[in-house]
Amino acid sequence: MANVMNSVPAVAPADGAPFLQIKRVVKKFDDVFAVDEVSLDVQKGEIFALLGSSGCGKSTLLRMLAGFEMPTSGQILLAGQDIVGLAPYERPINMMFQSYALFPHLTVWDNIAFGLRRDGMPKPELEERVVQMLDLVQLQPYAKRKPHQLSGGQQQRVALARSLAKRPKLLLLDEPLGALDAKLRERTQLELVGIIEQVGVTCVMVTHDQEEAMTMATRIGVMSEGKILQIGRPAEIYETPNCLFVADFIGSVNLFKGTIEVDDNDHVVIVSAECNHYVSHGITGSAGMAVQVAVRPEKMEIQSTPPVESDYQSAAEVGFNTAQGVVQDIAYLGSLTIYHVKLDTGAMVKVTRTNAVRHTASPLTWGDRVYVWWWGSDIVVLTQ
Repeated sequence: MANVMNSVPAVAPADGAPFLQIKRVVKKFDDVFAVDEVSLDVQKGEIFALLGSSGCGKSTLLRMLAGFEMPTSGQILLAGQDIVGLAPYERPINMMFQSYALFPHLTVWDNIAFGLRRDGMPKPELEERVVQMLDLVQLQPYAKRKPHQLSGGQQQRVALARSLAKRPKLLLLDEPLGALDAKLRERTQLELVGIIEQVGVTCVMVTHDQEEAMTMATRIGVMSEGKILQIGRPAEIYETPNCLFVADFIGSVNLFKGTIEVDDNDHVVIVSAECNHYVSHGITGSAGMAVQVAVRPEKMEIQSTPPVESDYQSAAEVGFNTAQGVVQDIAYLGSLTIYHVKLDTGAMVKVTRTNAVRHTASPLTWGDRVYVWWWGSDIVVLTQ
């Protein structure tokens, strides 16, 4: 764990400057780029998530922030200070690891106090700080227990309290909930965000879990092969992906290869093997361009009868954005049902339907012939 040195000079960032600035950072291992020309700004008090699959470079970038790895080139500024040349213990940063790294022979109290003792904090102030942290993470009754006597969620809160006890300027979270089971992880996500926001610390986290990033982060940076492909708020990343990788990586998406046939300012027509797509907004493209049409499963409708004119947003869409197929598989997940439909072209699409009514009068079943359709405003057109 990185330690905080009280002797590190506080350098205020320029007016309006981001709290954390990563400028064209590169990290090479031999001839392989683990991090490739990454630039990123994080505002004070923000929870920023680096999201990507294993090997994309997100953990390497986090370790460079902590000082465990040195950049091959580039700058890292924290509160206006270049920290690249500082050792981990000289940086006003703490890192919470996926394994929590708690000392098994120490009590909860002593685990939280450990770093404060190493810094030589006076006993009265130390005791007050530990009590504050125990109150913050609601672990007062467990102060005398050892880590093995706690649940996974409680251990996670001890590790967080220890990381926050020294009041770091920047908190780094490495797969913070990866060791928890699914149900506990879901409950702990919001709990963890509440604690971080209450303290007001700026936070950078890395995760491969899309739901975790979408739930916890103010903004997300999606990484692949050492590069950040898109940065935005969770809704922006999900609803308006800027490339094929982001659309396919975040959530679930149906993709259709097509060609632009009509390119007007207020609408676009795209021809694909499955159907003709009417996009009720302009795009950056031109007639004849090869594109991918992306539609989220929850934006699609599925029914046994063809859609009628009143179903569409406008009369111009009638006859577009509709495909026929057969229900190949059904997954009932309680709150929603997922239909896997094989279209007449052989392409497979996924459609989700919310189970808002307890009993459906005429449910669709395996082998049913169905119509799948969607609105033009729900289409995202991808050119890469």
